Amino acid sequence: MSRLADVSHSQRKDPVITTTADDPIPFAQPDVGDAEADAVRDAIRAGWLTTGRITAEFEREFAEAVGAAHAVAVTSATAALHLALEAAGVGPGDEVLVPTWTFTASAEVVRYLGADPVMVDVDASTMALDLERAAKAVTDRTKAVVPVHFAGLPMDPAALSRFARDHGLQVVEDAAHAFPAGTDGRPVGGGDSAATAFSFYSTKTMTTGEGGMLTTNDDAIAARARIMRLHGIDRDVLDRYTRVGAKWQYDVVAPGYKYNLTDIASALGRVQLSRAPGMRQRREVIARRYTEAFADLPLQLPAGPADNVTHAWHLYSVRLRDAAIDRDEFVERMGRSGVATSVHFIPLHKMSYWRERFDLRDADFPVATESFARAVSLPISSSLTDAQVERVVSTVRDCLTTE
Repeated sequence: MSRLADVSHSQRKDPVITTTADDPIPFAQPDVGDAEADAVRDAIRAGWLTTGRITAEFEREFAEAVGAAHAVAVTSATAALHLALEAAGVGPGDEVLVPTWTFTASAEVVRYLGADPVMVDVDASTMALDLERAAKAVTDRTKAVVPVHFAGLPMDPAALSRFARDHGLQVVEDAAHAFPAGTDGRPVGGGDSAATAFSFYSTKTMTTGEGGMLTTNDDAIAARARIMRLHGIDRDVLDRYTRVGAKWQYDVVAPGYKYNLTDIASALGRVQLSRAPGMRQRREVIARRYTEAFADLPLQLPAGPADNVTHAWHLYSVRLRDAAIDRDEFVERMGRSGVATSVHFIPLHKMSYWRERFDLRDADFPVATESFARAVSLPISSSLTDAQVERVVSTVRDCLTTE
């Protein structure tokens, strides 16, 4: 029996996307089935396609899942980050600390508000924001910090809180990788940060195709985010358009955005949310298999969670170490063998806009710069079958042990 068999595939009945043993293995693939398809069909038949009662239920259920007072459903984690920073008061002239080892969205939302992201290097083990380096980057203009829970491994919440308190900063967590995850039984998204942003993009641990969620325990931030996600309008659109006798008047109280999530997407999200614990468990089993299988290879394996930490395992990102081939050759060999890989991340300081706009240099980010040349992420979708996982294992071993 496969060593992966301790998590039953009954958690993933009737997948919409099916594969054969000889098919290429994608880097990431949504784990969706008939239950999601049925929910979307029911949402369409309900007669209200955009933000409405289904989205409200999704928000309630997600807030409960992470232990937050509020959840605001939006079109992406980028939208959630933007709304959170805006509600936290970030504006022109401010600075926001952002790790260079992240997707560009973590920094671009700062520019949306006329503020400046200040790139900071990362910890060599976890690849998360190095708080000691971040402390040295704080100035009298620094307003907030955007820590990224890379790959789904939560940063230490107590250390984050101390850092923010010591420097008088707002914390907006980028948890695009980190659902479900947590420390000491407290989920990411339910802590004392100003807000947390989650992603439901197609490749994430749960998906609505496109979508995201802002969670917060701050009533004012939640209220502001709800208004700003739909043009700065002060009234709920469902009530205005569907309740007989409802007043038609509304007011625009701020120049808002168009970030509301549809009921169709939320219907899919509610099913995914109900399945999230099982999907996370499947990823964890795959991660354990990889760690066991690759222990003797010239790889730096990802940092694992402490006993009190729940890892979402959105990514399984390794770094080549004294291998006979470089990262790019490894990626090419894997691809020729039918296994897709990716790289997380190209550091922001290497991207043309950020490098040129802020005069960034590799030497200022030694950990991220050195790690980038060696980093590669392997498939770890919960939709992977046991046979696919074993094929990834054998392909990695072949690529690194065969001249």
